[in-house]
Order: sequence, then C-alpha cells, then structure tokens
Amino acid sequence: MRRILLPLFSLAFAAAAFAQPYKWLDQNGKVQYGDAPPPGVKATPLRPQPAPQPAPVVQSAVKKAPLSPAEQEADFRRRKLDAEKEREKQAQAEQQAEGKRENCARAQEMQRTLATGRVSRTDAKGERYYLDESQLAQETAKARQSVEQWCN
Repeated sequence: MRRILLPLFSLAFAAAAFAQPYKWLDQNGKVQYGDAPPPGVKATPLRPQPAPQPAPVVQSAVKKAPLSPAEQEADFRRRKLDAEKEREKQAQAEQQAEGKRENCARAQEMQRTLATGRVSRTDAKGERYYLDESQLAQETAKARQSVEQWCN
C-alpha cells in the first residue's frame, strides 16, 4: 500500500509546486494568497509567467549517417570536378577579358591613325592608294564603333 501512496503524494505536491501563486484582497480587506483567486476579484500574480519556450527546430526526419568510404570517394571526386570546372570557367573569362583589351587597343590605334588624315591601303594588285575624304569618313565611323564596342 505504501508503494502506491508515496508516488501519488509526490505527484500531488509536484503539481502544487508548479501552480501560479496569486495575491488578492478579500471582501473584508484582508490579503489572501492562493493558486486560484475567487471570481470577480482583482488578483495579481506573484511571479511572472514563464516565457513560452521557443519551438524546437525540426531537423530532417532522416539523420544523415556517416558516409561510407565509397560515398566519401564519390563526394571527393564530385568536389574535385566542380573545382576544375570553376578554374576552366575563370581561365576562359580571363582569356575573353584579355581579347577584349587587345581589340580595344587596336581600335583606339586605328582611330588615332585615321585622325592623321593620310591613310593608305593596298589593292588586289598590290598597289598602294590613299583614302579620299568620303572613304576616310567611313573608316573613321567604323573605328569609332569599334572603340565603343570593345572599350566599354
């Protein structure tokens, strides 16, 4: 019998320990304390309500087990391949930037050459001829477009 009563008493006292204590004035003006104030009485809690516990972060239902050696090897190879692709991409971008710088320099040099006003070309027979005013204006416009295209 004692085995049954002892846990019941301990549960009853534990529940009372977690109850919120209140303080209020009764109808005679005396201060009263208790777990549950009577209805219609202005009661003040003696200790503030505990802040609600934040909801636990739900992890994925399936916890990842340690990777097997084969999975580790596959993961390593994937990371290595990704890094190699990134290096190739950066090298290609550098090559494109260098090509753009070279084209810009050529276009600017052509624009400076055309600004002199005395530009010669070679025809199909290998003979040299000088550009007239209209040809020079056309070439200057082309050079200006090239500078805008490659240098911006």
